[in-house]
Amino acid sequence: MSLKTDLSSADLSEIRQSALGAADPLGVAAELAHAVDAGHLADPGDAGYALALAAEIAESRTKLDAALKYVEQAVEAYGPRDDSQAGAARALRSRILFRTGRPDEAMAELEPLRPLLTRYPDAAAYVSAALAAGGRNRTAEEWLTDAVRESLAERTGEPASAEDAGLLFFLLQQRHRLRHALGFPHDLHDNLAERLETRLANASTAAARAAGDNLVFWPQAEFDKLITQWPALTEAYGATWDEHRARLERELVRRGGAPLLRGSVTGLTGYAGAGGDPADVKVQAGYAAQLAAVPVPSVWPPDRNGPCWCGSGNKYKKCCLPRSR
Repeated sequence: MSLKTDLSSADLSEIRQSALGAADPLGVAAELAHAVDAGHLADPGDAGYALALAAEIAESRTKLDAALKYVEQAVEAYGPRDDSQAGAARALRSRILFRTGRPDEAMAELEPLRPLLTRYPDAAAYVSAALAAGGRNRTAEEWLTDAVRESLAERTGEPASAEDAGLLFFLLQQRHRLRHALGFPHDLHDNLAERLETRLANASTAAARAAGDNLVFWPQAEFDKLITQWPALTEAYGATWDEHRARLERELVRRGGAPLLRGSVTGLTGYAGAGGDPADVKVQAGYAAQLAAVPVPSVWPPDRNGPCWCGSGNKYKKCCLPRSR
C-alpha cells in the first residue's frame, strides 16, 4: 500500500488496525518511517508514534533488526517526554532487546519505567509484556504488587467499583492474570480484583442490554480469527464482516456517533483469562468496558469521499455508508 501525505493521528490509528492484514506489512512499516523522514505527518509530534508503529509491525514479522532500528528512532523522536506514549515506546524497545538476546540492556530500559505504573492505566500492560518477553514474569508480579500497594496506600477504603478504583483497577487486573498464569494462590489483592471485575461485568451487561449492540469494532483480520475460534460470537458481532460493519454503522447512525472500541483477539482472550470463555456475555461486556476506559478516538461520520472508518481502504460513500440503509 502507498500511504498518503499529511498523515494525521487518526490515520495512524487506522493503520495500526489494518497494517497486519495488508499484503505487505513490512512495506507499510518502511513507508511509515519514510513518512517521518520526508515530513509527511500532519503533526510532527506524531513521529514517535509512527516509528513505534513501524517497529511493532516489523517485530510481528520477526524482523527484529528492523524493529530495533525503528524503535530506537521512535525513542529518539520522543526525546525527554515521560508520558505514556513515550513509555510504551521504551517498553517496546526493551521487549525487542530481550528478543535479540540483550537482557541487561532491556532491563536498563525498563527500570526507569516503574513509576509509570502508578501514573498511566496502560503502563501495567506494556511493562508486563516487556518483562514477559524476557521470561521475567515473577519480576513483573513484584513490580505490579508494589504499585498496587502504593496505590492502595493513597486510598481511605476499598474502591466500590472499577470506575471508582481508576488506575488501580488496571494494576489489579494485570497482576491477577499474571499471578494466575504463574500458578500463585489467591491473596487479598486477587480477591479485590475479582470483586471489581464482577461488579464491572454486571454493570456492563446491564448497560449493554439496555443500549443494544455495543460498539466493539473488529478489523477484518481480527474478526475472521474471532469467529473461527468462537463461532458462537456471530450472535454478538455478526456472521460476516459485512454484517458486523452494517450493525455498527446502523448503531452509529442511531446514536449520532460514538467512540468505536477496537477489539483484538489477543485482548479478548487476555481479558477472559486462562479459564474464561470469550463467548460468555459477561466476558464480552467486561472487555467492552475495559476498552471504553481508554477509547481510541474516532471520527464519525467520515467525509463521504474520505476513507471509510472500517479500514477497508474504500471511500465511505461506497463502503459502510450504504450499510445503514
